[in-house]
Amino acid sequence: MGVQLLLEHLNKPEINTIDGYIKQGGYRTLDKVLGKMTPDEVTEEVKTAGLRGRGGAGFPTGMKWSFLDKSTDKPRYLLCNADESEPGTFKDRLLMEKIPHLLIEGMIVSSYALGCRTSYIYIRGEYMFILRILEKAIKEAYAKGFLGENIKGSGYSLDLYVHPGAGAYICGEETALIESLEGKRGNPRIKPPFPAVSGLWGCPTIVNNVESIAAVVPILNMGGSEYAKIGIGRSTGTKLISASGNINKPGVYEIELGLPVEEFIYSDEYCGGIKGGLDIKACVPGGSSVPILPKSLLFKESNGNPRLMSYESLSEGGFETGSMLGSGGFIVYDEKQCIVKNTWTFARFYHHESCGQCSPCREGTIWLDKVLYNIEHGLGKESDIDLLWDIQHGIEGNTICPLGDAAAWPVAAAIRHFRHEFEYHVKYPHRVKDDDHVYQPEMNYTTA
Repeated sequence: MGVQLLLEHLNKPEINTIDGYIKQGGYRTLDKVLGKMTPDEVTEEVKTAGLRGRGGAGFPTGMKWSFLDKSTDKPRYLLCNADESEPGTFKDRLLMEKIPHLLIEGMIVSSYALGCRTSYIYIRGEYMFILRILEKAIKEAYAKGFLGENIKGSGYSLDLYVHPGAGAYICGEETALIESLEGKRGNPRIKPPFPAVSGLWGCPTIVNNVESIAAVVPILNMGGSEYAKIGIGRSTGTKLISASGNINKPGVYEIELGLPVEEFIYSDEYCGGIKGGLDIKACVPGGSSVPILPKSLLFKESNGNPRLMSYESLSEGGFETGSMLGSGGFIVYDEKQCIVKNTWTFARFYHHESCGQCSPCREGTIWLDKVLYNIEHGLGKESDIDLLWDIQHGIEGNTICPLGDAAAWPVAAAIRHFRHEFEYHVKYPHRVKDDDHVYQPEMNYTTA
């Protein structure tokens, strides 16, 4: 294994308790930061580290912090986005369940950097058992004097709360999260204004992912310049990857950014190869919302260089030849998997989770679901394939929030790289079973 910054102490005794966490060096960041570094100095360290948002967008965290409006007397808020609802992604759950104090320590020092006196962890409704874990950990932190008034005699005070959602994927979008936290329906807001100017209750607000906030702790302990030496190019540090699908060793892995994709899939240190000794067909590298990559583009960039686990390498060539690192929801498909069925599964999800605020998404996701259902169940027409392309094109870029893009991109990539599978479903509907059919490329296309 490479460098481990977040999961280094994952299996240490009682690491989920405050005493066990302190034994492994936990909360020493408070001594280093509170009262000894200015908030701006903390922000500069995060900027120097090159940390990029680990929730999917990959925007530089320190730069996002610097956008916070400091010209107003209104209170400032830090919101931790723990609404981990992206299919294929479960790495934040591991952090919160096993090492909750790493997140809490990150919330304290990040809130200090931003000048927040009240902060929130917004957690998805299905994670209620983790909510109880976090509330217990927060209570322990208050008891030790790490939260509340005058933390460790520094003069800085912070109150931290956990707030559960009600199971809506859309609340993972930062402005929908804010609306929900205010007690409203979780609909995304039109931007501008951005949350850094007018967020929670109209006040300056920063929203960061669980992993992003947790990463602030090792950055401040080791220094931003040392953190920046890990990784490759502008993809610095480590990244948690949720690996699933047809692999021998599914789970959460912490990798150094820049690791070759092929090594990640086939190395015994990580995924351990394809289950059952089958060949790989494709991979969704960053959660359900990013384009699927066929085997021919998964291990090499269009210029012939090895494809790396980094923001730049996975997106090389745009969506014609690339995808996105996204949230790190790494889903692997073997040669027997049906891409049409997988695409329909994703389309059903986005149809269900659309908030309905924007017409292209509200109507388009329904349409994608219906057309893909017909193709998958042997009811499709050849013109349906082009219809799908037109529908996704009409959704992409035409909605308030990225859910529209998330619904469109998987469909576009599936048709771009696997159109022959869609054509097979249309040409030979009697070979398509409702539940367990397998696309077989060796079949003769010219015979019924």
